Amino acid sequence: MTKAPLTLYLAAPRGFCAGVDRAIKIVEMALEKWGAPVYVRHEIVHNKFVVDGLRDKGAVFVEELEDCPPDRPVIFSAHGVPKAVPAEAARREMVYVDATCPLVSKVHIEAARHHDNGLQMIMIGHEGHPETVGTMGQLPEGEVLLVETVADVAEVEVRDPERLAFVTQTTLSVDDTVDIVAALRARFPAIVGPHKEDICYATTNRQEAVKAIAPGCDALLVVGAPNSSNSKRLVEVARKAGCSYAQLVQRAEDIDWRALEGIRAVGVTAGASAPEVLIDEVVAAFGARYDMTVEKVETAQENVEFKVPRVLRVPA
Repeated sequence: MTKAPLTLYLAAPRGFCAGVDRAIKIVEMALEKWGAPVYVRHEIVHNKFVVDGLRDKGAVFVEELEDCPPDRPVIFSAHGVPKAVPAEAARREMVYVDATCPLVSKVHIEAARHHDNGLQMIMIGHEGHPETVGTMGQLPEGEVLLVETVADVAEVEVRDPERLAFVTQTTLSVDDTVDIVAALRARFPAIVGPHKEDICYATTNRQEAVKAIAPGCDALLVVGAPNSSNSKRLVEVARKAGCSYAQLVQRAEDIDWRALEGIRAVGVTAGASAPEVLIDEVVAAFGARYDMTVEKVETAQENVEFKVPRVLRVPA
């Protein structure tokens, strides 16, 4: 049977970012240095395949510090943690390694600096997301107010409209955030923003690559986890850019082939915590079913690398 022709547009950049790469490396190096088990508070990154792989090597994933024994090392996830968490680990005299992405840490430092200058913070982010919880937890209760939408901006009650600053979650939709920032500036003209946008380079680059391929695709698949903020944003960006069928898949086995019947062009990308092996798996699944031509569409090059903490670079 003759296979139907298909052009597969492979977005670049896609997949792992420097912060995710560093976080995974931290868990692997901790296991090498201290042996198993090493405890990790919250999923190190939002990807089941990655988490399961580290679990097989001896990492134990827990939700709270109280679930960790005091005599084993604990690692804090790439999304960041409230200040109270490392403080409690130090009180319990635990060995801990902070795998918070340096670009998230930058937002934490920014928030603390504004607080020291007497400003109340507004955070643009998703309620309950670990990164939002971690950033809001850098300051005392009530000092960081959360807005998720333009509508929230109209409702937020601030202490003093002349003494405000804002920060954002690093994995938001660039376009949506522009609208929320505009609403904040319109309502609070004196509000202080970051010197440079908080949305990280990797989130921005992956969204730009999707915008480049989406208009020419009958369907676009984002390889990523359902709890991955940046992956979900890629689906939204694809739909807004003109691709009516954009879906999140964790693995090739999740592809709904019936929904793809009759397509001639498909786009494939991946969220920042999805490994390349899962992208290869999806591309191979299309190759098995179609007479496929792969076109790589690269909109930016990334050469960012973050060092792991010093404690892992010195012998035990």
